Amino acid sequence: MQRIISLGCFVLFVLISFGSFGEERPAVSDYRLGSGDLIKIYVLNEENLSMEVRLSDAGTISYPFLGEIHALGRTVGELAAQITQGLKGPYLVDPKVSVSVIEYRKFFIGGEVKAPGGYPFQPGLTIQKAVALAGGFTERASSDIVVIHEDDPTQTPVEANVLTPVRPGDVITVKESFF
Repeated sequence: MQRIISLGCFVLFVLISFGSFGEERPAVSDYRLGSGDLIKIYVLNEENLSMEVRLSDAGTISYPFLGEIHALGRTVGELAAQITQGLKGPYLVDPKVSVSVIEYRKFFIGGEVKAPGGYPFQPGLTIQKAVALAGGFTERASSDIVVIHEDDPTQTPVEANVLTPVRPGDVITVKESFF
């Protein structure tokens, strides 16, 4: 019986999530890189300068000829422009550089979910979808949800609901109900 109820809850979450496709999402070009992101750097006709690299804990990458590059907080466009400038002149005449995110850093969900832990971020992710990834709510879950956004310097918990967008690095806590 418990399994049927859990399956019913999961189906309900999936159906509700289809209704949230129209929500406004931040453009991928506005996304700010952070520690743990895996990026692909492509330089046209330069295989030895094209690579996949993960941002270090300090938010840097090591790149041929240019050394350590600070990428933390930059958009992929800003990073591509910096690499283009660095390669232009002494190394290449007119480098064509593109940068894309292959894998976003994880978000974390805990509290009253069945499988708490870190999960890969996906664009368009809401708390509702994050809870589904974490196996759904436990029987003791309350509707009280708080989020700590990684990019908030004060790390202040913010009240949220199931339609709240999730950002990479967020820490989500589903509180326990006392009734």
